[in-house]
Amino acid sequence: MAFVFVLRLMIAFMAAGLLLIGLAYYWLDNAIHELVGAAMFLLVIVHNVFNRRWYSRIAGTREVRGLINTGVTVLLLITMLVLLITSVLISRSLSGFMPLDGGFKARQIHTLAAYWSLVIVAIHLGLRWSMIMGVARSLLGVSGASAIRTVMLRAIAVVVAAHGVWSSFELGVGTKLSMQMTLDWWNFEESVAAFFIHCMTIAGLYVVAIYYATNWLRPRKAWDRIRAA
Repeated sequence: MAFVFVLRLMIAFMAAGLLLIGLAYYWLDNAIHELVGAAMFLLVIVHNVFNRRWYSRIAGTREVRGLINTGVTVLLLITMLVLLITSVLISRSLSGFMPLDGGFKARQIHTLAAYWSLVIVAIHLGLRWSMIMGVARSLLGVSGASAIRTVMLRAIAVVVAAHGVWSSFELGVGTKLSMQMTLDWWNFEESVAAFFIHCMTIAGLYVVAIYYATNWLRPRKAWDRIRAA
């Protein structure tokens, strides 16, 4: 497997990991939070440079899956731009020399963009999960089908998705995605690991949902073609 391809995947997952760390603002010092954000945006830029050829193929996209993928990617780019702009507006450490003060509204939008980024990144990964699992099988030297392995992986997917639903309520993700006012923030003095588990399973919920939804649609499409023949 090409080293550059694996490197691209590593950069993407590192950026996603930094996004998760950035969500734990009240666990981090503000300066560390901004450094994490700056590193994430640097990796996002590198990721886009690696995938620059994708942009030249947008105009030729005609299939439904390709259009959905394009739409999700565009939404992710917009969300990341909003996150970047609001980061500059509310920065107190890295861009403190700039006479900008976004105020409370900019902070609200920043939080909104951060949690929408978590959801859209998960959807983005879900659309590519078959490819990611193929890479994992190749790196681990796994070949051939295994009913036991399939059952175990599906059981794990169900557990992750169920935990993700619960975690969505625990973190009040619905209020954050709709920019509602709330004073219900995670208490990092009680647990740090639980917060990241909640965030990862929320992302896992969307990955699982998108992965199985796209897999479910494929045989239906094939069956429709057979019936129409």
